[in-house]
Amino acid sequence: MLEVETFKTVIQSTPLVSIDLIVRNASGQILLGKRNNRPAKGYWFVPGGRVLKDEPLDTAFPRLMRQELGLDNATSSFKGVYQHFYDDNFSSDDFTTHYVVLAYEIVVHGSLSGLPDEQHCEYHWFDEADLLSNELVHRHTQWYFQADKRADQFFM
Repeated sequence: MLEVETFKTVIQSTPLVSIDLIVRNASGQILLGKRNNRPAKGYWFVPGGRVLKDEPLDTAFPRLMRQELGLDNATSSFKGVYQHFYDDNFSSDDFTTHYVVLAYEIVVHGSLSGLPDEQHCEYHWFDEADLLSNELVHRHTQWYFQADKRADQFFM
């Protein structure tokens, strides 16, 4: 992990690359966590995290599945590339955050136990229609369920 001041410089200077996990249960509901931290603090959001420097995607994906969901493996499907722009950042300093997000959907059978509380203070399963109409579900999470929100759609 980077020192705080170095990480601030990175966020001020460049986009971050992350993987978001759109987790569905057998009933088709989506798992969201209520964010503890900025950006998007207080909003419901999908689990996920940053790809680390020099970390191949085929290493980042299983690491994030273990850290965020406690899963060693799951079948996934790539949903697309998204861009998330925030007016704030993890610190109290005044600068924006930009993520380039690789979104993957996975289906879990059974329950998820021991979900981490570092990034999310609580978890809830949402029906897709409910998360689209709930103003506390962050718009970047809602984008995964709306047409024409993918960043890569313009390059196909």
